[in-house]
Amino acid sequence: RKDKLKCFLCFLLLDLIRLAGAGSSRCSGRVEVFHNNIWGTITDFNWDLNDAEVVCRELNCGSALQAPQSAYFGPGTGQIWLGGVTCSGNESSLSECQHFGWGNSYYYYNNNYYSYSNNGHYSDAGVICSGPIRLTGSGSTRCSGRVEIYHNNSWGTVCDDGWDLNDAEVVCRQLNCGSALEVPPSANFGAGTGQIWLDNVTCSGNESSLTECQHSGFGSNTCEHGQDAAVICSDLIRLVGSGSSRCSGRVEIFHNNIWGTVSDSNWNLNDAEVVCRQLNCGSALEATQSSKFGAGTGQVWLTGVTCSGNESSLSECQHPGWGNYYNYYNNYYYYNYYGHFYDVGVICSGDNIF
Repeated sequence: RKDKLKCFLCFLLLDLIRLAGAGSSRCSGRVEVFHNNIWGTITDFNWDLNDAEVVCRELNCGSALQAPQSAYFGPGTGQIWLGGVTCSGNESSLSECQHFGWGNSYYYYNNNYYSYSNNGHYSDAGVICSGPIRLTGSGSTRCSGRVEIYHNNSWGTVCDDGWDLNDAEVVCRQLNCGSALEVPPSANFGAGTGQIWLDNVTCSGNESSLTECQHSGFGSNTCEHGQDAAVICSDLIRLVGSGSSRCSGRVEIFHNNIWGTVSDSNWNLNDAEVVCRQLNCGSALEATQSSKFGAGTGQVWLTGVTCSGNESSLSECQHPGWGNYYNYYNNYYYYNYYGHFYDVGVICSGDNIF
């Protein structure tokens, strides 16, 4: 009876939030909440990955990959229920997060009045979740933790028999967490509970999701939770492009929920050294320019990057600003007139030994 009641309450909870809109799926779409017997949307004021993380968790959709704004999945209709939603990311439901009140069209914030009905539904918030995979456990972060997958309506772990960097690379890519840095052994993030779903996972590293890799079959294993597999991903940086490998490729960074490239103005071995260190790929052998690994698409995030070579991450280096095509910096104008024809890359010496 208790299990049935718990299950019934779960369905009630899930019925209070849904993902809808053009191009939506079970784990991506415009966020709508049910209040006062009416479905309504959420405005994107203050909307970020922490808020999206709560929605994804509430819907059993893994981790938040993006928190789209500006009615990315199309504008809703009717009521706009919430604005100024502020979650820490640890809440179990969106209703536990701070907000400006149900259905308030005007709110007072930072000595000013704002109306989130001015733009109507063109500011509706959305989420893109990872789907049936998540990282969790003691000491876990958005991009490091015990690997769990959702199958047959329950979360379960993966046994670490044969678990390697190729397998971890697929998990990191699936979660928009950059490249795989490490595969910690023996339930490094704590032992899970319940079902162990996969064992003997074998990926080439190029798959788009873990379920595309070879394995022994769902639930077929002789493992214990002391063997739960885990990953540590690079998070906000990755190497991709034509001819790329784990330790060589076009440099891309994750900012404002979007992957983008770096222009090669000022790019040198000091900058490449930081990237290689951040990815646990040894030392920089080459700082490639002029899109050696092919031209990227979309946003060019940085130009004029200047590192000493001792920084622990590329974000610590000096640069003229995020997404600026023209900048005056250090008595010099940096620009990105040719778009992605000047995307930078790195060639590193290889993997560090953990």
